[in-house]
Amino acid sequence: MSMLTPPGMGGKYRITGNRFPHMRRPRNRRRIVLAVASATVALGLAGWGTLQLVDVFTGGSADDTSQQAHGKGAKAEKAGKGDCKAAPKALPKPDTITVNVYNATPRGGLAKITADELAKRGFKIGKVGNAPPLYDKKVANTGLLLGPPEAAEGALKVLGTQLAGTQVKNDARTGGDVDLILGAEFKELAAKQDADRALTEIGGQPHPEKPGDKPAPTPSRPAPAAEC
Repeated sequence: MSMLTPPGMGGKYRITGNRFPHMRRPRNRRRIVLAVASATVALGLAGWGTLQLVDVFTGGSADDTSQQAHGKGAKAEKAGKGDCKAAPKALPKPDTITVNVYNATPRGGLAKITADELAKRGFKIGKVGNAPPLYDKKVANTGLLLGPPEAAEGALKVLGTQLAGTQVKNDARTGGDVDLILGAEFKELAAKQDADRALTEIGGQPHPEKPGDKPAPTPSRPAPAAEC
């Protein structure tokens, strides 16, 4: 037995020669697998972090930039559609407007004279007579334009070009006609040339001229269009 052989370790554990035996622990396969997996994950995270840093300093990839630009363009287009102002509704022509002419003054014959002049300018004439008690002798200015709410930016606006200094008021009528109630300060309608000029300035169309009449004035500005 060798001097290196511990007591009681004979047989196959007997040490021969001059080398000291190393007692190795059995390898653990699970630890090896976990170590390999951990190394793989660490390498993957390191690569992903590198790509993120590259994107930060280079402004992102071409695909990301294209998508961002497309998204901004879509938002701008949507905002543009929402902000786009619709074209104003066309004003009615005088020959499509029926006007009732009433006299709220103590002077006789004003309603008939005014109605005849409006007819010459292309307006259709409805009722002609004295103002109803609600307005008789109670209109202080040149006149009162009376009609349904939907006529405020249509028929009443066109009729208002024929007489300056009028007041506009809405009522609950269901018909399409409008009223011109002559007030205490009324003398006569605006001159046809001035009325036509005022009508063209708001985008309306004067009644066609008859032979011998002065030509209608040229509009000082075009009718407003849609703004986009």
